[in-house]
Amino acid sequence: MSQLVWLLDRGAALVTYPALYLAVLTGILYNTESFGMLHEAAQRIHIELSVFAMIVTLLHAGLGVLDAWFVVTGQVPAPAYSIPYFLGGIAVGAGALLMLVVAVLGFTDAKRFQRPWGPRVVHSFAYAGFAFGTIHAAAIGTDLTGLIRPLLGPSVAFLVYVLLLRLLVLRGLPSNAAAS
Repeated sequence: MSQLVWLLDRGAALVTYPALYLAVLTGILYNTESFGMLHEAAQRIHIELSVFAMIVTLLHAGLGVLDAWFVVTGQVPAPAYSIPYFLGGIAVGAGALLMLVVAVLGFTDAKRFQRPWGPRVVHSFAYAGFAFGTIHAAAIGTDLTGLIRPLLGPSVAFLVYVLLLRLLVLRGLPSNAAAS
């Protein structure tokens, strides 16, 4: 039973992170027409992709809690790192989940909060949740460490690059600088 939970948890994690990554990437491209074809593609798939990412995130969270329970109670061997480090990684993952749930609630029912939230607040929570998820994956994502770590840095750097490019385009800095 614990081996099956471990495999399902790791499988869900391996689907969750790329889905969250693509949800964030399409979210960055969603409202910026200057990205042309990428903008149109992002508008077609962003919401569906985000819903899928949230479903697999919840699946990973549920299986992860069960897997962590097996580790903490000693039913399965402890990971290669210390238990406090393991619990810290789980806490970061819980923070990611909390941020993403708040983002989803802000999107689906903005009036739930005292002041209706705009897209910037919702996306800020989603970005923060993704950042926490990235830290969680880097800290305790042990399955494909040799593959994840070389890909994690460059892929996050690409997201930051696209986000900065979007900010430059929205502020009109390149065209204003050239005009003056």
